[in-house]
Amino acid sequence: MRKIRIAIDGPASSGKSTVVKILAKELGYTYLDTGAMYRTATYLALRAGLKGHQVSDILALIDQYPIGFGLAEDGTQTVFAGDEDITLAIRQNDVTANVSWVSALAEVREKLVAEQQRIARDGGIIMDGRDIGTVVLPDAELKVFLVASVEERAERRYKENIEKGIPADLNQLKQEIAERDYKDSTRAVSPLKPADDAIHFDTTGVSIEGVVAFISKKVAEILDKD
Repeated sequence: MRKIRIAIDGPASSGKSTVVKILAKELGYTYLDTGAMYRTATYLALRAGLKGHQVSDILALIDQYPIGFGLAEDGTQTVFAGDEDITLAIRQNDVTANVSWVSALAEVREKLVAEQQRIARDGGIIMDGRDIGTVVLPDAELKVFLVASVEERAERRYKENIEKGIPADLNQLKQEIAERDYKDSTRAVSPLKPADDAIHFDTTGVSIEGVVAFISKKVAEILDKD
């Protein structure tokens, strides 16, 4: 059976990562966490004390500490910078607060997008991010743009942080998510926006199972045409 490329886009905490992980497992596809790649670049930049004007140094760190993915014993995805497991480190508040400016650097995006496109070339891949359908995989067979209210997204992130032992304040998260939406939507390079042919789906009040079922149906419709 033909394996397609699936692009799932949307703002922070719209449910992308959780849904994509489930879909990848059900479909037997590879899940490429593009957000984790930008968080890794941010983590490396912060650890080295780098700023936005030091782009060449950030690129050098990405080369020095290649981004990799693995699986933990419980089946969850792990993220590496070189040999270092940074799965939890890239979810800390300092990385979250700085990932927008790092991901807005054109040279960083160009480098990571090229790697993402290389991995996706043969299909059987599902990616989530903010510009997958518009920039990374503009010819993906299925593009979905997930949205949800700021309030619901903040509550999701709050619960996620608490479960991981990361300090969290709900009101602060609401403000941060709203600010992230603005930054991501107005940046000059690869802004957050749906592809013209993307399917919009509002996940506010919808269970993860409901979102997975919706996208699975769309995948089946595409494959049934073969």
